[in-house]
Amino acid sequence: MFSKKSAFVRGLEIGGKAPVRVQTMYDSTLVNSDASAILRYISKLASMGCELMRFSFVSPEDVPVFTRICKASPLPIVADIHFDYKMAILALECGADKIRINPGNIGAKWKTLEVLKAAKDHNAAIRIGLNTGSLPENTKGLSKSDLMVETALEYLNDFESAAFYNTVVSLKSSTLDITYDSYKKFASLSDYPLHLGVTEAGSTLTSAIRSTWTLGNLLKENIGDTIRISITGSLENEVQAGVEILRTLGLRKTGVRIVSCPRCGRHSFDSQGFLAEVEPELLSLSSDITVAIMGCQVNGPGEAKGADVAVTGIGNKVFLYKKGELYKQVNRDNAKDELFSCIKELSDNE
Repeated sequence: MFSKKSAFVRGLEIGGKAPVRVQTMYDSTLVNSDASAILRYISKLASMGCELMRFSFVSPEDVPVFTRICKASPLPIVADIHFDYKMAILALECGADKIRINPGNIGAKWKTLEVLKAAKDHNAAIRIGLNTGSLPENTKGLSKSDLMVETALEYLNDFESAAFYNTVVSLKSSTLDITYDSYKKFASLSDYPLHLGVTEAGSTLTSAIRSTWTLGNLLKENIGDTIRISITGSLENEVQAGVEILRTLGLRKTGVRIVSCPRCGRHSFDSQGFLAEVEPELLSLSSDITVAIMGCQVNGPGEAKGADVAVTGIGNKVFLYKKGELYKQVNRDNAKDELFSCIKELSDNE
């Protein structure tokens, strides 16, 4: 969204005037996996707002499943490659729309050039994926961020010398300041699209906090074109966190914004349990609306006035509000169905 140059991944633009894209990475091996189940999972993640899907591609044994995924996936597919340039070429032959490589661990320069040729032949994009754990020897005494930026620019020069421009760059570290400084320095020197992320960020809560600080500040400074929130946990959480960061910054308008109370001694309705019940389905909706789920009659009506749809209750009685007005009283057993019926009615009328 902020870089002047664009990369194209199966027609999906990254950079240029395109919105910031959300992506995630499959967390299991492909060997002997159920391709149909993976494709259903990709569709679920797509409904939550994911726009690219990455897979580790580590062995020729991955080929049957990976090829089927590439052919049938609703999202562009990225192959994550390390060490073996032949695996990069094989992934492209399977139909990968983009590959992620670190030229530094691919080996001799001619091997990278072979990968570039294959990517051009298959109309695929490449991400130069650097992190502080795999940089070349620091012979100049540079800071880690300066070394990472200099290395990325050198690789880009090699790519451009081979007339390859369909490129995205990432400069990740588990240290927040190094990540932030690296991206900021690179953005001042190059117009190539940037993939933002904090590597090895941690558990869901830890990663959400660390990634929000780093990526949020970069995006506020108009730096970044696609993001991945690295979480030791579910892919759904990665996508939800990425979408929520963009929504919070006003960079994504579609999708449901959920407001819920933290609960206190006044709660008369199990808002926490109800939220857990409805949240997965709410996150799959594209409607640009706010849904408030409140635990008592103190804050409930007030929050309802600022939400498109709101829920609160007392015991088994659940109150639905639409556009700030009491819409319906229902039993707890019917509350979920009534909530989504109300949302559908609201969406159909807009």
